[in-house]
Amino acid sequence: MRYPPHLLEEIRSRLPASDVVGRRVRLKKAGREWRGLSPFNAEKSPSFYVNDQKQFYHCFSSGKHGDIFTFLMETEGVSFPEAVERLASEAGVALPAPSEASRESETRRRGALEVMELACTFFEEQLAGRAGGRARDYLAGRGLDGEIRRTFRLGYAPPERYALRDHLAARDVPAELMVELNLLTTGDDIKVPFDRFRDRVIFPIRDVRGRVVAFGGRGMSPDAKPKYLNSSETPLFHKGRVLYNHHAARKSAHDTGRVIAVEGYVDAIAMTLAGHPEVVASLGTALTEDQLALLWRMADEPILCFDGDGAGRRAAYRALDVALPALAPGKSLRFALMPEGQDPDDLLRSGGPGAIDRVLDGAKPLVDVLWSRETEMSPVDTPERRAGLAQRLREIVGGIRDETLKRYYRDEIEARLRSLSPNNASRQPGGGGDRPYGRERAPFVPRARGAPPAPVSPRLTARASPLLARSSLFSGGSSSREALIVAALLVHPELLAREAEELAEVAFEGADARALRSVLLDFAAEGGVSDAALLDARLERAGLTAAAGRIATLVRPGDRWLLDPHADPVRLEDAFQQAVILHRKAGTLHSELRAAERAFAEAETEANQAWLFDLRNQLSAVEAAEVGSEANGVTEAP
Repeated sequence: MRYPPHLLEEIRSRLPASDVVGRRVRLKKAGREWRGLSPFNAEKSPSFYVNDQKQFYHCFSSGKHGDIFTFLMETEGVSFPEAVERLASEAGVALPAPSEASRESETRRRGALEVMELACTFFEEQLAGRAGGRARDYLAGRGLDGEIRRTFRLGYAPPERYALRDHLAARDVPAELMVELNLLTTGDDIKVPFDRFRDRVIFPIRDVRGRVVAFGGRGMSPDAKPKYLNSSETPLFHKGRVLYNHHAARKSAHDTGRVIAVEGYVDAIAMTLAGHPEVVASLGTALTEDQLALLWRMADEPILCFDGDGAGRRAAYRALDVALPALAPGKSLRFALMPEGQDPDDLLRSGGPGAIDRVLDGAKPLVDVLWSRETEMSPVDTPERRAGLAQRLREIVGGIRDETLKRYYRDEIEARLRSLSPNNASRQPGGGGDRPYGRERAPFVPRARGAPPAPVSPRLTARASPLLARSSLFSGGSSSREALIVAALLVHPELLAREAEELAEVAFEGADARALRSVLLDFAAEGGVSDAALLDARLERAGLTAAAGRIATLVRPGDRWLLDPHADPVRLEDAFQQAVILHRKAGTLHSELRAAERAFAEAETEANQAWLFDLRNQLSAVEAAEVGSEANGVTEAP
């Protein structure tokens, strides 16, 4: 249901944000705001702020921000309509009366839920009675005693064709509704509809509010086909939008900060027995985008746990493909695979809770699983095969919608691709092999301590006084960091074969850096990256020889070794990549700093001040990393 903005504003105005948040977070007054420890992350110093005047909260440790409705959704896992209904009731605000059509729909839905509850109770009674003896023995053999059976409301469907139908009919439930709820099987060739679930252990499937909306059944007969049978889609049940045990797991997930997703309901019960109530199951289907969104509402990095066989790996890879486009900063997945041939239930019975814990502790980040999948598809022992791997990975990473995260993934993948090159191995101590780049160079000889620095490339020999070099008029507005990136490529154009795409995406402030970048990209596009003389001619024709000289003067003294034409290629490429990472990080922080300064100018609150100080501290850390790397003669990322 859609709620008009004025109604939501009325609820907010009657319920101070500090009152709603204060039920879960111990808040202390801090000027015009309230401050406390984050409910989303474990921390010792409070970074969580609530502003009653603006009716919002902001958590600096997690980056989460919102109003009272968002807070309930984040901390309790409720839907937006549920949050509105609860807070409206507390505030004494009457929600708009539903239309006649919506009232009829809600009446039908309530009636359907009541029928599902009647069916669930029937199955529970059958399990507890004489007919359920064999089913009880089966469950006991799997360690599912009376308490766990009651918690999950397990039941038994007797083998008779009309047992449930007759039970519900005696309570005036029409057969048409039983068919609609998939409790009966019907068809053109079936004259009399009969029970869908027969001679099966029953696992009720509940929605986020704990209401029974569907059933799963495990066949007791060895010949049962299929072994596991779920309800089909009904007005109450949409398989791709429901997680088994969601209603029970969301509080545990909030308390522990994590959620575990397994493949089936038996696996979910096994995980609960192993001491992990923060578990849900995808009902044996491939994980959907809707289910992924539900998982991310419970935890930032859900652990997907799959069986250790081929089918389990394929399921993990399908989940990876679903998740990749939707990844966002701080939102990812980890993957845990059971030992070969075992599922969580098998492992719990053979190795106990400790074996489950070890599997979960070894969960791998999504990027590792992606890399494993692609590198295991085929050998990477030839340039052509490595090129194919690179092409596949770049296309996959290109599907990530969040631009910031896409850049970080690209950095990670490119670094891993470089590690596959045999040239990297040959550059290690004792290694041999051909030159890794197109240009011929003299062998790299480390400079002895105290020896004069190596000469800078003749293309970058322009000099200026220190005062003039520091002026933006002379420098074209370029920083030492972007100067280093551009100057390194001017001296070592062979890097463009791998770094042209990176160069195209880096944001430069200085006019000289932007102009030189344009020439470098054109040069790379024409494939002449090994011809240094051709690059010199390009710079001269473009009238940028002086700009190249100005750029060189801005490179920090400790970084000038990168401008040596004979610099160690391994050290050179690592330093270049790290300089790009530093530059991007600093650019992002400067953008955020400008936003924080504007916010503080508008409202000098403690929250805005804390935001400002936090960004300045992060920028200081970046600068400190550069200063430290200059002292060591290498550029390092923080």
